[in-house]
Amino acid sequence: MIKIEFICHGNICRSPMAEFVMKKIIKDIGLSDEFNISSAATSQEEIGNGVYPPVKKLLNSYDIDCSEKTARQISQDDIENNDYIIAMEDYNLRNLYYLYPDMDRSKVYKLLDFTDTPGNIDDPWYTGEFDKAFVQILKGCKALIISLAQDNLIKLNKDQKKQLDLSLEA
Repeated sequence: MIKIEFICHGNICRSPMAEFVMKKIIKDIGLSDEFNISSAATSQEEIGNGVYPPVKKLLNSYDIDCSEKTARQISQDDIENNDYIIAMEDYNLRNLYYLYPDMDRSKVYKLLDFTDTPGNIDDPWYTGEFDKAFVQILKGCKALIISLAQDNLIKLNKDQKKQLDLSLEA
């Protein structure tokens, strides 16, 4: 089982979006049993709060229910027990390394590093660009799955590859 934790600042916008998009994609392609997907914050600011309403509305428009999700901060157990810690931007990485300076950094990535356009996913809480963040996260999640297949950590058959292309496309 591949364990992935997505992180962002507050765990109310980008990281839960990535968590639930990834869960939807792997369900669509029949690989749910191969993954354990979660998300967390690097800060304590939003602990206990639900997914930010515009994000919840956007996910609901794709029939993705995130109503049970509440923000939580990343823990030492998360660091030790996940195969991948995937951040949304450099700021998240700085905060993560501040919290856990001795952690194994070989398992830490930014989501867009798996795509042909590496970089940061700006926080839509500040920018208001929720659709843009969704598109970037969707692209990143699909690229992550392809990367895992290329590294022979999962197997994708022809039908799964086709379904991956179609998953969550408007």
